[in-house]
Amino acid sequence: MTEKTGGKGRNGEPSGSHKETLVEVTNPDVVLAIAGERNAQLKEIEETLDLSVSVVPEGFFLSGQDSEVNLAEELIRQLTQLIERGERIFPGDVERAVKMLASNRNLQLAELFRDQVKIAGRKRVIVPKTFRQKEYIEAIKANDVVFGLGPAGTGKTYLAMAMAVSALLHREVKRVVLCRPAVEAGEKLGFLPGDMAEKVNPYLRPLYDALHDMVDYEKAEEMVEKGQVEVAPLAFMRGRTLSNAFVVLDEAQNTTSVQMKMLLTRLGRRSKCLITGDITQIDLPRGVRSGLSEATRLLKGIPGIYMVHFGEEDVIRHPLVSRIIQAYEKKDSGEEHFAPKPPKLTQE
Repeated sequence: MTEKTGGKGRNGEPSGSHKETLVEVTNPDVVLAIAGERNAQLKEIEETLDLSVSVVPEGFFLSGQDSEVNLAEELIRQLTQLIERGERIFPGDVERAVKMLASNRNLQLAELFRDQVKIAGRKRVIVPKTFRQKEYIEAIKANDVVFGLGPAGTGKTYLAMAMAVSALLHREVKRVVLCRPAVEAGEKLGFLPGDMAEKVNPYLRPLYDALHDMVDYEKAEEMVEKGQVEVAPLAFMRGRTLSNAFVVLDEAQNTTSVQMKMLLTRLGRRSKCLITGDITQIDLPRGVRSGLSEATRLLKGIPGIYMVHFGEEDVIRHPLVSRIIQAYEKKDSGEEHFAPKPPKLTQE
């Protein structure tokens, strides 16, 4: 290891000392898992931390500002421990791990993997990808009503479905009820072909897709046929009492105040209700207040009700999704950057 003082850091500001160090990793499978396909994950580390990472026969050689090298060294050490104990590193995990460690140098990534959602029939368990997801899972275990609030791609609905199906298969509840409000997002429901059931089916398709990802298709269909899993529009919940059930309301930002109150007052004994939604994606007619916005204001602080607020740092889809969310947030806050108009061409 060598260290040199001086130099320029990010944004041209004076940096601390320059550091070069070798992180020994003897298992080639671990090296490959950390580096990623065509060293894509190493490039993420380099770009995020502004340092150089090279694969060498002994492991990884790091070169850059000392504080950033120290962070990368800790990252590789923790990732090595996770992989050696059998955990899989997926695309995007390294980038998220870098961001989490950068915000908290004392963070232990292994804590994420302690909250595992085990579902019978799956080849692997589902684990939280961010500490906000970990908070979400713990909140669902400890509370009867949980709100998952935040942008698309943060795992709100997927983890809610996973917890619901897990509870059913472990016989903690007798049935799972999945519902969504059937609200048009720029398109009119009445113009869709078919009867009412066929018209609302596209609105419920994401819930079916998530269910089929949790269990085999045949098992999912059997659960639906037996009434163990019910997927229905929110309007179908009126007048019912949902006892010994795990209820998931998705796209809750498109519920009205009356609909939200109606669902929350359906809960019977030994039931849980998970409500997911994104306040920035309301498709209700102009002038109609979102039931989700109202509920988060009225129910805040009530024992047994917990609200988890996801952010763009929790997005686990394509890395571009997080950047797209940031761009729209800037637009909504008035910080949108407008490109200058090209100069007019004059004819001589």
